[in-house]
Amino acid sequence: MLVAGLDIGSRSVELVVVDTASDAIVHAREIPTGPKVADDCRTLVEGARFERLLATGYGRTLAEVSFGYPTVTEIKAYARGAHAVHPGCRTVLDVGGQDTKVIALDASGRAVRFEMNDRCAAGAGRFLEMIAVALQYDIDALGRAALEGSSGTKISSMCAVFAESEVVGLMTRGSRREDIAWAAHDALVWRIVSQVTRVGGEPPILFAGGAARNSCLRRMVEERTGCEVFVPESPQTVGALGAALLAAK
Repeated sequence: MLVAGLDIGSRSVELVVVDTASDAIVHAREIPTGPKVADDCRTLVEGARFERLLATGYGRTLAEVSFGYPTVTEIKAYARGAHAVHPGCRTVLDVGGQDTKVIALDASGRAVRFEMNDRCAAGAGRFLEMIAVALQYDIDALGRAALEGSSGTKISSMCAVFAESEVVGLMTRGSRREDIAWAAHDALVWRIVSQVTRVGGEPPILFAGGAARNSCLRRMVEERTGCEVFVPESPQTVGALGAALLAAK
């Protein structure tokens, strides 16, 4: 049987198709989330072969309303996907565009506790996107620049909008862009660490989502939590993979 998972995020949409005979991924595709999300979903699904599909992610309700697809929460999907790609992981971290999720797993991969920051952009990937624009970096270059920065600069605001203004002020006073980029990562990571602490997160941590490609973010999370951080080969498809595996049931 071919089963599919559709993860509709605020920044990208992923489709993964799994062959249940081998649990192997036979098809995977990702596109940026556009202004017409239903069209994005249709683009991914058309031409793909599968017998069952389960949707998850920020926009899963749209998939249910527009296409009649059954849905599953991101917590269950990410827990299942993380356990599939790294069976020993005990904590899942996903820094999305609109929210940051930390999920504690038991030895069997079942989600036992979770913490989600979805009320403020300062605790999610959108924060780094705003800082990147202010510093005139693309989002990938921001992480590389932060690795060249030092710890002397701080961003103290707890609000993403005010933090962006703080960045402009730091630049006006002559702070190096690399140091400001480091400070932005530092501010985000302390919020992440507090979430990991609240769920009682244990090592190893599986870092999922597009932000896992940010080497500075990964290094800081590892240093501040004292936990090994594992980044899968395709971190952005963990949720879609989990949804597909759950669809098999």
